[in-house]
Amino acid sequence: MYNICTYKLISKIIMYDTIIIGQGPAGITAGIYAARREMKTLILGKEAGGQIIWAGEIENYPGFINISNFELITRFNDHALASGVEVKTAEVKKIEKKADGNFVLFTEKDQFEAKTVIITMGLAPRRLAVPGELELSGRGVSYCANCDGPLYRGKEVAVIGSGNSAFDAAEVLSKIASKVYLIARGDKFKAFDSLVEEVKRRENIDIITNAKIETIEGKEKVDGIVYTDVDDKIIKLPLDGIFVEIGRIASTDLVSEFVERDSKDQILADEKQATKTPGLFAAGDVVVSDYKQITIAMGQATVAALSAYQYIQGAEATIQATVK
Repeated sequence: MYNICTYKLISKIIMYDTIIIGQGPAGITAGIYAARREMKTLILGKEAGGQIIWAGEIENYPGFINISNFELITRFNDHALASGVEVKTAEVKKIEKKADGNFVLFTEKDQFEAKTVIITMGLAPRRLAVPGELELSGRGVSYCANCDGPLYRGKEVAVIGSGNSAFDAAEVLSKIASKVYLIARGDKFKAFDSLVEEVKRRENIDIITNAKIETIEGKEKVDGIVYTDVDDKIIKLPLDGIFVEIGRIASTDLVSEFVERDSKDQILADEKQATKTPGLFAAGDVVVSDYKQITIAMGQATVAALSAYQYIQGAEATIQATVK
């Protein structure tokens, strides 16, 4: 016999063909393609835009020579809603897989059921956590040299970091900016030796080691950085832009029991963006891949949505065959 309160709760759960976790470019793309296949689709995410929220102007998205992050996010969401996708700003706290193969997703206040789930949570940039960073994000502080580099043509910039992403960003920016400072906290680099040597050969790149970033300065936009050198001397370096390249974080503990992950907690997916759990797919920067770009994330999301549709078709065909 059902407890009446429990019954009322269960009766309110809406069944979706797919639920997408993440409101970034990958999540929106998956939603649009799922909706075009007449799938009942819901996107759940903590904030609209995903990592685009950390970009200022975007110049590498096809069709737009230059577009602001907020305008692109608005266009994404408008397109998704016009396609019939439901979008809710809420963090998924827990996922369960039922005996019938369906999934139940829990947020702080609600729970939803889906035949398939697509993970597009992306990566979060690892931040310096110094005064001025958040305040000037998108106004001189960037986390993507490929995205924002062209905005600093002929200007002076700094790259913060000591790994491959930092050295790669410095190399790319050296072709655009008039001056590039590569600032590392220690004196040992984590980048490939060949990449380090290439950066050292660039005449307009200065490498600063044993530097502790204290503050990022500027009012309307970045105008400099303050750091402490190896002798504890405080130095202010005038700059037009700062690229923080100290890594990105994959927060995938939510799905740890359903997927295989690499040493960085990124999700392993096959050519159909499927994970080890039937009905669970993953796409975008949260998936193990060599390159992290908007267009790559969107391509993977397209595959994930179409694969989810095929999965449902196959599951329904199996049920019908069993009934017969």
